[in-house]
Amino acid sequence: MSSSTPSLPLTRTGVVIVGAGPAGLTVANLLRAAGVDCVVLEAESREFIEQRPRAGFMEERVVRALARHGLADRLLERAETQGEFEFRFEGERHTVRTAELSGRRHFVYPQPLLVTDLVASYADTAGGEVRFGVREVRLHDIDGDRPAVSYTDPVTGERHRIECDFIAGCDGARGVSRASIPDGRTVLSRHDHGVAWLALLAEAPPSADGVIFGIHERGLGAHMARSPEVTRYYLQIAPGEGADDWSHARVWDELRTRLAAAGAPPVAEGPLLEKVVLDMHNYVVEPMVHGRLYLAGDAAHLVAPIAAKGMNLALHDALLLADALIAHYRGDGSGLAGYSQACLRRVWQYLEFSQWLSEVLHGASSGDRFRAGTATARLRRLLGSEAAGKAFARLYLGEDADL
Repeated sequence: MSSSTPSLPLTRTGVVIVGAGPAGLTVANLLRAAGVDCVVLEAESREFIEQRPRAGFMEERVVRALARHGLADRLLERAETQGEFEFRFEGERHTVRTAELSGRRHFVYPQPLLVTDLVASYADTAGGEVRFGVREVRLHDIDGDRPAVSYTDPVTGERHRIECDFIAGCDGARGVSRASIPDGRTVLSRHDHGVAWLALLAEAPPSADGVIFGIHERGLGAHMARSPEVTRYYLQIAPGEGADDWSHARVWDELRTRLAAAGAPPVAEGPLLEKVVLDMHNYVVEPMVHGRLYLAGDAAHLVAPIAAKGMNLALHDALLLADALIAHYRGDGSGLAGYSQACLRRVWQYLEFSQWLSEVLHGASSGDRFRAGTATARLRRLLGSEAAGKAFARLYLGEDADL
């Protein structure tokens, strides 16, 4: 892309990180700790990113990696862990004990809390620089040896330009980073699951300790404990339906129906704090690198929340990218050269697992007798075979994703 006007206020750093989500802040913390100069640019305010509701399931391997870098103290102190979940179908309850099968657990720690921790570690404790509320961010000369990022200051209205060695594009699916790559330089692959979920946040105590997948001919119903006072629910809905099509009464009627099973406690109702429609689709950008721009997280790939893999993938990218950048400044460029391939190996494993689980969860409501039958067969094999159960648990918890 073309350079901006030379008269712009100019600064220089090693790495400009675009986006202050989990991926960008993890990269920033690791670079700062290693003595690599960096600046984070974020379009939203600090208050917004610390409150934005997002997923909360974290794989144990990711938590341990953050802990090795001193970034998981509050997480380990406050997060709950889950080592089992339920499938409910045909009026029966079936528990999958993932901790027993894999030796690992999920940590439940909502993304806003993790972002709050990472911002505090980088900006408050380590003195790192985050420029919040920036506008009209543009990437320049990403094909050359002197890339730069420019933006408009939200207070003064002035344009600023930061020259750098590398740009970490961590600004999500709609961010400027991916859009800055010229047409034809990457391949975008997409898959649509053909369903949508209504994501609900209820001010109601959980009706079970962990995750419940209710498989029903009317559609999936899912329950995910978040805190003693708040529960996340999902309802499969028809593509094209909006949140306003679902009244309070309709939501709870469907949840009771889809999560019903012999011996199950009643679903606890409460005010709905959030109703958002999520289209279940995936995409992958290949390669995740163009010139001096390195994509991470949703800027490079999106995994539908069917298997709760999105934040875990973003953090996996960030850990690899930070290590590769640090190694580069210490004279080893092999990590940057292999970054995209290393990330994509896990991305494709998670996409395949998400697609497999989607068929299990949505087959009964597909209206296709063949899909419904094969989905039930997959589920019964998972529940009836210890070997199949172990293989599922390891993928569900992220242990076999690099095979």
